[in-house]
Amino acid sequence: MTDTQPQTDWWKGAVIYQIYPRSYRDTTGNGVGDLRGITAKLDHIAALGVDAVWISPFVKSPMLDFGYDVSDYCAVDPMFGTLEDFRELLDAAHARGLKVIMDQVLSHTSDQHPWFLESRQGRDNPRADWYVWADSRPDGTPPNNWLSVFGGSSWQWEPRRGQYYLHNFLREMPDLNYHCPQVQEAVLDACRFWLDMGVDGFRLDVCTFYAHDRELRDNPPNPHVPQGEAFRFNPYSRQLHVHDIVQPETVAFLERLRRLCDGYGDRALLGELNESDAVRIHREYTTVKRLQLAYGYWLLGAHDVTPAMLRGVAADLGHDENSGWPCWALDNHDFSRAVTRLGREDAPEAVTVLQAALTCLRGACCLYQGSELGLPQADLSYDAIIDPYGREFWPAYKGRDGARTPMPWEEHAEHGGFSDAAPWLPVTEAHLALAVDAQRALPGSTLNRMQRFLTWRRDIAALRRGGMEFVEAPEGVLAFRRSLGEEQVTCAFNLTPDEMVLDMPEAAVGAALEGHGFGGVRRGGEIHLPGYGAFFAAAA
Repeated sequence: MTDTQPQTDWWKGAVIYQIYPRSYRDTTGNGVGDLRGITAKLDHIAALGVDAVWISPFVKSPMLDFGYDVSDYCAVDPMFGTLEDFRELLDAAHARGLKVIMDQVLSHTSDQHPWFLESRQGRDNPRADWYVWADSRPDGTPPNNWLSVFGGSSWQWEPRRGQYYLHNFLREMPDLNYHCPQVQEAVLDACRFWLDMGVDGFRLDVCTFYAHDRELRDNPPNPHVPQGEAFRFNPYSRQLHVHDIVQPETVAFLERLRRLCDGYGDRALLGELNESDAVRIHREYTTVKRLQLAYGYWLLGAHDVTPAMLRGVAADLGHDENSGWPCWALDNHDFSRAVTRLGREDAPEAVTVLQAALTCLRGACCLYQGSELGLPQADLSYDAIIDPYGREFWPAYKGRDGARTPMPWEEHAEHGGFSDAAPWLPVTEAHLALAVDAQRALPGSTLNRMQRFLTWRRDIAALRRGGMEFVEAPEGVLAFRRSLGEEQVTCAFNLTPDEMVLDMPEAAVGAALEGHGFGGVRRGGEIHLPGYGAFFAAAA
């Protein structure tokens, strides 16, 4: 059963641990996490049984959107350290068998980036066309009806040029013009810089946003406006975004980026996809010679995750041999934490078994920092919130800061052992009780259960790289079979609090596998699954 496959296509079945560097560990005493703090905690990450780390942006930035507004693609922001600090982190991660994926924000820059400072000066400078500029309508209004994700029009007037520029997010984050060949070359050069340093891949922020419609046509209204708190507060979802994003030129650029990465060996591209027409986009973007992995918002925005939902999403995305590989994600820095969002603060084990199930589905899986602790969403007051997205839409939407608070390392240490100084966001009392040191001392804690399971799963080849077919099971149970060559593993996950019994004789599914820690047992021809339990069997 041991996976002895050489480390090619390492991303297949990988568990990728996402780090939000501002909130992981502060070693300088300024209240903000840094690269050395990540290096200091790599043993914790390696012990979890994960395969890679994805580090959210740490390059130079004015930090209006906390690193997603880049002012220099090839420099580490002094807040996080130096290039040498990153080299040391990279070497230390590789020494522990961990791959390192770097966040790349290629759709836009900060308005403080030298490229934009030059472009905004006039219409005839060398970088005049590096951003998306457009004349106003005759009445002075913006050139079309496109909306910013962060509220209002996605166009901002620039008096030095007498034109509007496009910004899909903050107005201080102008969009690059991917119809300009020089922009593509400059972006590829920035990626080459980090590949030369040894990074193992890139997470591509909002990668459907790269190119725009050359004709700047209006977006049509959305006839099926999404409902629920995740969408109601923001008029952005009232349009069908068919002209401002998801253009064919984006796919052509991704093929160029893939060729660049392939030239460095076994590198991986993980794309963030938007929620509109998500199935088609996922299939298109993960086809051969494009992205190896991509994730959408199916689970990240969900308030209920059922076996039927998971089967439906997997079927829509495709899980046969010729399908692209999804990256399942239940939590990240942009969405409320799943324990709270799914209403499981009183039963975090319900989310633990769900996380385990996601790591066994065909695809990769992202595990956001703190998820291994079962952290709930931090409840912050308006005065504590600094996320511009949250401040814009408060109180209908409280922003992303509640999922970004510092990692609690020590229950009884000041600020949870994150920093010696007051942190950039507060560490809540609810999180202190779930600190790493407290959970390590409890055999049945979320942390210890996650670590035991991920370490067990890591060496089973079929659960990482095998094909997948679903197995009929009672409502509330997710069951499927993973196969790789002669190896076959049947998995059953009980997503309910009640014991479930499955008719699965050994002759049909094979002998039970032990050591995973989820309590399912065979009794005669039946499988007994405790509430939020799981069972695994391997055919001979």
